[in-house]
Amino acid sequence: MSTRREFLGAAAAGSGLASSLLAAQTREHKPPSANNKIQVALIGCGGMGQGDAHTSVSTGLTQIVAACDCYDGRLQHMKELYGADIFTTKDYQEVLTRPEVDAVIIGTPDHWHQKITIDALNAKKDVYCEKPMVQHIEDGLAVVEAQRRTNRILQIGSQRVSSIVYKKAQDLFRSGAIGKLNMVEAWYDRNSAIGAWEYTIPPDASTETCDWTRFQGRAPRVEWDPKRFFRWRCYRDYGTGVAGDLFVHLFSGLHFITGALGPTRVFATGGLRFWKDGRDVPDVLTGLYDYPESSGHPAFNLIMRTNFVSGARENQGFRFTGTEGIMTVGSNVTITNPPPQTQPGYTIDTFSEAGQKAYLKLYHSRYPEMRPSATGMKASHEQTFDPPGGYSDHYDHHLNFALAVRSRKPVVEDAVFGFRAAAPALLSNVSYFEDRVVTWDPKTMKSQA
Repeated sequence: MSTRREFLGAAAAGSGLASSLLAAQTREHKPPSANNKIQVALIGCGGMGQGDAHTSVSTGLTQIVAACDCYDGRLQHMKELYGADIFTTKDYQEVLTRPEVDAVIIGTPDHWHQKITIDALNAKKDVYCEKPMVQHIEDGLAVVEAQRRTNRILQIGSQRVSSIVYKKAQDLFRSGAIGKLNMVEAWYDRNSAIGAWEYTIPPDASTETCDWTRFQGRAPRVEWDPKRFFRWRCYRDYGTGVAGDLFVHLFSGLHFITGALGPTRVFATGGLRFWKDGRDVPDVLTGLYDYPESSGHPAFNLIMRTNFVSGARENQGFRFTGTEGIMTVGSNVTITNPPPQTQPGYTIDTFSEAGQKAYLKLYHSRYPEMRPSATGMKASHEQTFDPPGGYSDHYDHHLNFALAVRSRKPVVEDAVFGFRAAAPALLSNVSYFEDRVVTWDPKTMKSQA
């Protein structure tokens, strides 16, 4: 049974609510800019960063006033996009000292996330930081503490927590649509060069156009390598591999739907199967995760995978298996409730002939044989919930951030949520590279001995 109209109605209601909230927040929390827009600086102007900037501006609530990147070509392009008068620099600290900047979007390589986030919070800027929140487990609690101490808005960039698709899945899950959860399967597969991070290297890439020393930051010093600069996700020195890039999206969605805080045990395995281009992270990764019993749901197991050589187009999703049904979440939500099994089977072939006859007599007295009939045919018991055409959770995520900057109300994906989503992804890397099971306390957000 299609229920597309439910999503359309919810979207319309949500749009009206957002408009009324925005009107109230505009009156009560005016940003310091002359045109009443939130003044945003982009730090890290690569593909994701520029995509974030474009989406943020498309909400009508923000404008880009500054940009920071280690490559001249991207700074020039930011001027082409947002005006020759925007401030550009290769030193993000210069951005943080500018009083007109209300908030920053951090789209840098992962190894810069923690430091720039904390520095921005200390500079009294609100922060939208791309996922994963941090590169290493030991980086996380410092960001949590910085947000608590500064009381600034910090939102991590896993847009599923703002998606009406995932909100519908959350509502269905909490209503008991599939009974008690016992297992989750999650996947995020790609099969393209760009999907596998083979990003284009510009013809003018050199140490004259790229600040290689600044880019490396805390990473080990190596000779200039344009592949490391422009394809940084392929290297452990700067990125977090498939786990930090894609697993973290899945963990964010899973935690949002179920309310779970995270697993207690992590084991990951995989390998470098196809993209042997100098990268030092796997292109195939599978993880197994034990989620403990908590308020609202029993213990369950998670199986998660990313495959860059699947032979299929990019696809992602979840399958939640419960005692009373299955919920599949991807571009939409589908609930399948199989008809209940009212009649058990039997295995009597190894009994004596007399034993078989005696059992069958008893069985048929309890479960009389019924001839097939039209009235006995069962419905499929499947419901599908579709979002409206052209729906974008990326837009909603940036809209939620902008509204939070104005209202000063907390966001869903703050430092605590962001770390709890990043942690099992980062622990997957620990498990894979150290070839061991890793234990974790999702409540205290600390590794276990």
